[in-house]
Amino acid sequence: MTFTTDSAQSRYPYAFNYSTQPSDAVTSAVVVFQSLSVDDQLAVLWYAYTEMSNSITPAATGVARLQLAEGLLNQIKQMSHHDEQLQVMRDLAAKRNTQVCRSYGILSNNTKLAFWYELSELMVQGFVVPMPNGYQLSRDGVKVLEQLKQLDFGQQITVFRKIVADMGVDPLAD
Repeated sequence: MTFTTDSAQSRYPYAFNYSTQPSDAVTSAVVVFQSLSVDDQLAVLWYAYTEMSNSITPAATGVARLQLAEGLLNQIKQMSHHDEQLQVMRDLAAKRNTQVCRSYGILSNNTKLAFWYELSELMVQGFVVPMPNGYQLSRDGVKVLEQLKQLDFGQQITVFRKIVADMGVDPLAD
């Protein structure tokens, strides 16, 4: 048998492709996240932003045009009932075609990262519906959080960017 690069890659798939494992980890985390219930998706975002805020915060707010999202954040903050606020978050995660979801859909991915960070801050401060006491994440939700903790900073941001970019509705899409 002749030893070629192709035969080596088939025997040792990761030997020559150093980007395979990290991108697989990112893809795996995104796929598992997207398979979660809407409430578990929101809980994972909440836990991730509150537990990993030191690494996410600079990336989320550093390059974002948060002023573009402030209107949406204020609109959510001014809703009179926590049920309304929670429904908006659920609508965003479920990609329902609502005015808020369409407004969110035109934001840049970095602004979407900052939007969810600021929303988690508003939840902590009590301006927006807080995380329910005693909420139990599903087994897969815990798995996603554990996967996220194992990723390096760049991979974490890539996962969050992919997750939040896919939320809402792009009104300009066909």
